[in-house]
This record gives sequence, C-alpha cells and structure tokens, in this order.
Amino acid sequence: MLLLLLLSALADLKTDRIPNGFILLGIIIGIAGSVLSGRGISGILASVVLAFLLMYPLYVIGALGAGDVKLFLMIGSFQTAGELMVILAGAFVIGAGFSLVKLAAERNGRERFRYFFSYLYEVWRTGHWKIYGEDLKKDYHTYCKNKIHFAVPILFSAVCRIGGLF
Repeated sequence: MLLLLLLSALADLKTDRIPNGFILLGIIIGIAGSVLSGRGISGILASVVLAFLLMYPLYVIGALGAGDVKLFLMIGSFQTAGELMVILAGAFVIGAGFSLVKLAAERNGRERFRYFFSYLYEVWRTGHWKIYGEDLKKDYHTYCKNKIHFAVPILFSAVCRIGGLF
C-alpha cells in the first residue's frame, strides 16, 4: 500500500494526476491481501464504501480531486474502517499544516481567506453549492499557487499510522 501511495504522490506532484492503474492495482492487491489475512469481504466493502461516502461530497464541491478520493478507496481495501478513519483524519491534519506553510510561503493568506469567506457567503446567499476554486482554474498560475497535492499528506498519514506515530 505504501509503495502505491508513494508512486501516486510522485505522479500527482509531477503530472497533477494519479493514474487509475495505480488505484486499480492497489485495490486488487488490497482486497486479495485482506482476504488472505482473514478479513471478510463485508469488512472490506464497508471500508471502501465508508471512504466513498465521506470523500465524494468533498470531490463534488471541488475540495478534493478524484484521485484523492480514489486513494482513500484503495486504502479502504487494505485497512479496516477504524484504521481508514485514523489515516483520513491524519491526512487532513497534515494537509492543513501543508496549507499553512504554503500560505506563509506565498504570503497570500488574506487573499485566500477573503476568497474562502466570499465562497461561503455565495453558497449561503444562493442556497447552492458551487465548485470551490472553479474560477481560479482559468488562471493556471494562480490555481497552482493556491493548491496542495493532497496525495502527499495522504502518504504521510499512512506512513505515520503504520509506523505507530498515531
């Protein structure tokens, strides 16, 4: 699992995409390994479905990319629902740390918070979710400046969990 997460993180950093082949291979290996270690299909399915149910809404509003969601599905094929939740929570904490460092490095915290609160106001005013950052994609430089590659915090979280740090 860690090797596939590492390859996925490197691909995300290099190409801004995570190849579906990595995900599919990981899910196959995860299911096979889980079954061989005595984990039941219902437990595997529960972890994968939980990952989907928790991450898909974040994908819909543009907070996560499709590859990030699929990485959590892959992790669910390897890990129990409880372990998945720990890795998921760790990824968001690590990702928040990465984001704070990026805000400081780019010196655009005020601009980002203003954008975030205007986004929330627009959702509240209209009563409809829109894709977060959709308008930023028109300017690729600004788009890249304001994003992190979430596959990296996912990898770090899995390493920390498997390594016993949390």
